[in-house]
Amino acid sequence: MMDINNIGSLSMKGGRNDNFYFCLIEYYPDSKRWFLKSLLSVKDEEALDNDDAIHAWINNFSVKQLVVDFPLSKPASESANPEENVKAVREKIKDLLDEDQKLISTNPKKYEQERNKADEIVYNRDIFLKETAHHLLSRSFKRRLKKGFLPYWNRTLDFWVWKYYYDQILEMFNTSFDSFGNVSLMVLYRFNYIKRHFPQQVELFEANEQIILVELLRSKIIMKKDVAMLSDIDLGIEVRLETIKKIESKLDIFIYNHDLEILVKNPRAFDSFILALAGQNVLQGKNRELPDWTMPQETKFIIPNFG
Repeated sequence: MMDINNIGSLSMKGGRNDNFYFCLIEYYPDSKRWFLKSLLSVKDEEALDNDDAIHAWINNFSVKQLVVDFPLSKPASESANPEENVKAVREKIKDLLDEDQKLISTNPKKYEQERNKADEIVYNRDIFLKETAHHLLSRSFKRRLKKGFLPYWNRTLDFWVWKYYYDQILEMFNTSFDSFGNVSLMVLYRFNYIKRHFPQQVELFEANEQIILVELLRSKIIMKKDVAMLSDIDLGIEVRLETIKKIESKLDIFIYNHDLEILVKNPRAFDSFILALAGQNVLQGKNRELPDWTMPQETKFIIPNFG
């Protein structure tokens, strides 16, 4: 049985006027089921009341672990050995590009044929046919590698994520993973303020909603069209409901109707719920181990495995 049977999550994406939600899922060994135990809505304009509410929420539910969606570690330029870490990643990038160039030089005609085939537009192509870093490298991935590793923008973790998720994230969300590319100082300061009310024993983890959705897709828990429609203004509510129902069924998470309504109507609450799934993965011991050069003890980054 798990030593800790609950885990919280907190997504802080969005603007200053957006509510954010603490989400808590808990495992009940008697029924062998997970429950969405609590959703706590927090508003910036109610700062003093929120301080007490957050402190009470963490203590009342004995929250010992919390998953967030922003960096817990510093960029490569501020790491313990910045020059060594940056050099190591840049060498890995160079090796990958050199391998690709070798394929071109060895058999240019075959390379061009395979490149043309890879460039063909195929409706509903399986995005898991190959890993991003397996040759042939996609044109977009090669462009990303050639743009380079920015020590003030990226962590060594970023290169690992690019290798395994760059093409999938680009196709599904039309964006890329950069540790400090999509996070504002306001979010970091906001969290540091909130964190003052956490007991010292609360262990923090980082996860990425897009990676979690990709892994849910890989495990056939949700479908490609579900992910594609989540951000649709008109259909978002309906798609969130369908997506949550599939997750609830496949991952054995019971959600009360009141909480389900909040998740469906509030994208920020839905984001926190998705992060909680990575937390469930941690408690079950299923999350993927990352290599030492990504500094997993510092990043505390979760790559879930729903298989």
